[in-house]
Amino acid sequence: MRFAYLGSGSRGNGAVISAGSTHVLLDCGFPAGEAERRLQRLGLSATDLAAVLVTHEHGDHIGGVSALARRHRLPVYMTLGTRAAGKMHADVDVRVIDGHSPFAVEALEILPYPVPHDARQPCQFVFHDGQWRLGVLSDAGCITPHIREMLAPCDALAIEFNHDVDLLAQGPYPASLKTRVGGRLGHLSNCQSAALLAELGGERLQHLVLAHLSEQNNSPALAQQAAATALAVDQDWVQLADQADGLDWRQLAMR
Repeated sequence: MRFAYLGSGSRGNGAVISAGSTHVLLDCGFPAGEAERRLQRLGLSATDLAAVLVTHEHGDHIGGVSALARRHRLPVYMTLGTRAAGKMHADVDVRVIDGHSPFAVEALEILPYPVPHDARQPCQFVFHDGQWRLGVLSDAGCITPHIREMLAPCDALAIEFNHDVDLLAQGPYPASLKTRVGGRLGHLSNCQSAALLAELGGERLQHLVLAHLSEQNNSPALAQQAAATALAVDQDWVQLADQADGLDWRQLAMR
């Protein structure tokens, strides 16, 4: 199994998870043409995709999904709440999932799990190819016991390190937006995500990717330092999913 990011941040999110010839796109917050260009950067075309998965209806995650799926006749998986809140073309093949029940897309078993976020019925995912597990966690305001349970057995993690608490407090956002971002239905801070990593431990991790970093309220150095300290690893080992450049392929394999 391998994975890569088209980009990650408030201006658009998208990741590709692959097992053999099976490729699924997780979110598409970019216009369809831009998503296609970013897929080509990874050596793929939209026609290679088996499906698109959507975490929730916010524009930086769902903005390009309908157009891309319609153009290439791709099935789209999302919860009923996301389906109700997201604007999808009528002829898109939307497949409603239960946020607690695993399902399969060709060679990938996909395990959704609910997260606390200010969306209609948001979920995140763990991907399993029969041997390795990749856990993705983003757009959550706090860590729940169920989140810990889902991510504990993972061999690779991509986790939101959205903001530094002090930078958010001192930054340019209006008070209402600061309250929303830092609240229990907002986004995970460096401290919150680092505490989760410290609980989970890094003994089995092949890759750790930090995602959805705020360009105004965080810095790569602060996020990497928090994650590296939590796991007692070298800071250079911690990888970043960038807004503009995404993240090139990362492979899960025997060590």
